[in-house]
Order: sequence, then structure tokens, then C-alpha cells
Amino acid sequence: MRFAFTFLLFTAIQGQMSAQSTAFVLSGVPRMGFKRWDNSFDRQPLYKYHLALGIESVNNEDDSGSIFAQFGYHIRGSATRFRFFQGAGSPLFTFTEEFQFRNLSIILGGKQKYPLGARSKYFYYAGIRGDYTLSTNIDELTANKSQQLTIYYPFVGAMNRWMVGASVGGGLELPFSDLIGGQLTFSVHPDFLLQYNQPAINNVIDPFNPGQRITIQERRIRNVTLELTLGLRLLRKVVYE
Repeated sequence: MRFAFTFLLFTAIQGQMSAQSTAFVLSGVPRMGFKRWDNSFDRQPLYKYHLALGIESVNNEDDSGSIFAQFGYHIRGSATRFRFFQGAGSPLFTFTEEFQFRNLSIILGGKQKYPLGARSKYFYYAGIRGDYTLSTNIDELTANKSQQLTIYYPFVGAMNRWMVGASVGGGLELPFSDLIGGQLTFSVHPDFLLQYNQPAINNVIDPFNPGQRITIQERRIRNVTLELTLGLRLLRKVVYE
């Protein structure tokens, strides 16, 4: 059902764009990802990157609003940072463990624009988003761990590959010429669905005390990503005569 809705919406956007000018936006660089873990573990931001290509409608007469579609590659996740100290001095060393989910993402939405000076504009946008997880590093994290520790880590079998979420943001359009410009965007991307959903596992042999049984607590992970994007806007202008 969700694929049919996405296809119909994308078709409508493509149909509107074919009748008017369009802008192609190649964007990327920094992002900061969080994961909401439904347990007591302390998770910190994951600093990675993203790349995206978007197509956006442009009204030659009144460019105050547009619809757009964007396709991109995003590394979502979180990190745990460990610092080891020796006495009261500076840290002896720091170790970071990253939980990465490498996703393909498509966003369909609308943008509202306002003039800023003679030619520039500021804008905000909102859209719906679908993600597909190509790969994760969960197995890599446990590859060199002892058997006693691996049961406390997430496992790939509880990961959801298909995700649905929202994308909202705002920024600036900065024209360099009639057909080329730049774009600076800050955006937030919360997921509606869980990236990882593992129920509690009861009656597990305690790896540190083989004669006892323990319960592996439930793990539910939801993505929230913050992105600061620098983009290059290329305008394809349609002129009717």
C-alpha cells in the first residue's frame, strides 16, 4: 500500500514538473544522527555524511512555492564513546563504538519560499520519507568480541529494513547566476517506524555464571537525524513563446 501511494505521489510530482521549469539540487556533507533506545544505555550522536539528488518544480512567474522529490544515501545511527583515565590527568585514550545503518532514502514534499534581499530566498519544507537499509555494521561489532559479550549486542535478525518517517527543514537559496546557485539547508528527519525491534529474551544462560539464567531486555531503536546540507542548484528553465 505504501509503495502504491509513493508511486502515485511521485507520478503527480513528475507530471507537474514536466510542464514548467525545474531545479536539480546536488547536496551532501555533514549530518548528526541519534537513535532513541528504549532502555537505559547512554547513546551519543553519530557524525557521518550523506549525499542526495533532488528535483524541484520552479514557477517562472511566482516562485513562492514548489513541490520536490529527493533521493539520497544516508548513514544513520548512534555512537557510544568510552574514555579511559589514569589518575586525575587527561584521558589515557578514547574508544568509540558506532552503530551504523546505511540507508537509501526518498523524500516527497513541498517547499514554501520567501524573498530575502534582491535575489536570494529563505524557505521551509516538509515531506514524507521512505528508507531502505542497504547494510549495517552490527555483525562487524561482534566479530571480535568474546561469546560472553555478544549476547548483549543487537543482532541483524531484529533489524527492520523498510522505514517510514518525516522530513522538515529550512534554509537559504543563494543564486550565483540565472541558472546556477547554492543552497544551505538545516533539516530534521524523525522515523515513525522502529529501525530495530527486539522483544525481551527470557531464560538465557548467563555467560559469566553458567549455572544461572538471565533475561536480555527489550531493545527498540528509532532514528532521528539532523542534517546540515550544502547544495548546488542547477535550473532548467522552460520558456513558452
